[in-house]
Amino acid sequence: MVDAILRVGVLGASGYTGADIVRLALTHPNMEIAALTANTHAGKPMAAVFPHLGFSGLPDLTTVEEADWENVDVVFCGLPHGTTQEITKDVLERFPHVRFVDMSADFRLRNPETYETWYGRPHTAMDMQGEAVYGLTEHNRDAISDARLVACPGCYPTAALLALLPLAKAGLIDMADITIDAKSGVSGAGRSLKEMTLFCEAGEGMSPYGVTKHRHMPEIEQELSSASGTDTTISFTPHLVPMSRGELLTIYVRPTGGKKAGDIRAAWNDSYADEPFVHVLDKGVGPATQMVRGSNHCLLNAFDDRIPGRVIIISTLDNLVKGSAGQAIQNMNVMFGLEETTGIGHVALFP
Repeated sequence: MVDAILRVGVLGASGYTGADIVRLALTHPNMEIAALTANTHAGKPMAAVFPHLGFSGLPDLTTVEEADWENVDVVFCGLPHGTTQEITKDVLERFPHVRFVDMSADFRLRNPETYETWYGRPHTAMDMQGEAVYGLTEHNRDAISDARLVACPGCYPTAALLALLPLAKAGLIDMADITIDAKSGVSGAGRSLKEMTLFCEAGEGMSPYGVTKHRHMPEIEQELSSASGTDTTISFTPHLVPMSRGELLTIYVRPTGGKKAGDIRAAWNDSYADEPFVHVLDKGVGPATQMVRGSNHCLLNAFDDRIPGRVIIISTLDNLVKGSAGQAIQNMNVMFGLEETTGIGHVALFP
């Protein structure tokens, strides 16, 4: 299917992740935007919602009900959690030829009780959950290639798991002693109006949120527990920083068997030697958000702490690209047998 043109639908095209799917699709040689939904903006041209996407010949925004899924090959979903399950089930049951790439949280957690505990409502499409594949491309590529429904990881889990999964699988770190200090740009909170994202609230300062209760924690724990074979609980605190996009995690771990930062870098190099989007920086170089802005890349490094027996890991990515829309297109490329880097090979935008 390398030469095929894929007709693409985007649910939630008026959000930041939906807009980045469209932005990336416009330069992807195998993607053609066929349907854009945004119920609150239905009937408007895309330029009325995102002026930077004007002049591109995009279809007007419609409601979900008005969208023509019959003539769509793949649907990207950028809707908030809790709104995706019924729509996903409806589209996949009525249009079996469609493949679905979900960027919401609704199909990431495999345990329905865990989903209900953290998201405050029962899962209403467990039959679909059973066929959902977790979309961390570098660690689940084979399953993604055959999937009809891919659940893309959250932005924080992507940055955390790319750093920690190779170490968990190799038994290089104590799984009972993981602390993640996470920071994200304001776009990570979505585009809907919230007091905490107003300029006067978020500008010129930094604030924690979701302390001890952020919904990405069970997702990270699920994947680390599966990789390590041990029931893993993490300490995770996210912070909102006054920038539009970008994400940086500082992770504190205790290596096993006297291992050092160099051993962690070696494990990453073994895991990611052939990966186009995950890079281990040279010793002593600190990853920074401006190194990845606008790109699908994740940068990693490890440092020996001054406290004996501890290592500090830093992972950074663009929350809207590798943390969402870029990874979604990376998964689509894998699902349809395209070259994995197609349409998402952009270098970082700097300054």
